[in-house]
Amino acid sequence: MIRVENLNAGYGKLQVLFGVDFVAEQGKITAVVGPNGSGKSTLLKAIAGIARIFSGRVYVGGVDVTEKPPHERARLGLAYLQQVKNVFYNLTVEENLRMAAYNLDEEEYRKRLEEVLEVVPLKQYLKRRTSELSGGWRQMVAVGMSLMRKAKFFMFDEPTAQLSPKFASDILAIVRRLRDMGYTVVLAEQNAKKALEISDTAYLLVSGRVSYEGSAQALLENRELGRLYLGLI
Repeated sequence: MIRVENLNAGYGKLQVLFGVDFVAEQGKITAVVGPNGSGKSTLLKAIAGIARIFSGRVYVGGVDVTEKPPHERARLGLAYLQQVKNVFYNLTVEENLRMAAYNLDEEEYRKRLEEVLEVVPLKQYLKRRTSELSGGWRQMVAVGMSLMRKAKFFMFDEPTAQLSPKFASDILAIVRRLRDMGYTVVLAEQNAKKALEISDTAYLLVSGRVSYEGSAQALLENRELGRLYLGLI
């Protein structure tokens, strides 16, 4: 699982998160929702090693990674999938996937590629440059790259932003598929209703603090919190 204890984090001298406790369990989707500027992305970036941690601890798979750089967290199986700049634009889809599996020999690579293509529908785009693809397909490539390097913990940062309704549904379907395959999934999403509908547990961040933690369905049905912070009616 991913676990955060009393996390205070931000950028430079700017503190964004205040005393955040957070747990994402294996085989579940944990939604992180809240108004704009509430600290959703900062939480994921702090776990990934990108945001500055002032105090508190971060654990990935039981390992304390608070002081570890991003690449060492990635070696533990942590995948941070940000909204943009998540692929190599000048390479083809297959070259992106091969880059993610650079340490595999040819036989292992082909076997792994076949397994990944059963999860992410990229087969017809393997020879296309990612620069030619839409944002939705680039998200698919980023997921495929994470699977190629055998990630265990997936953190999605606003994966449906600026996508068409169809692509948004396709991305969320893959998020559910990863959960059903037993991975740990964190979903930070501005579209709170869609995120909560597919999630098991949820955290509501308001001004960098946890205002709710518990069942995603219960938060979806909480009219007061939904109206005040999530734009739900």
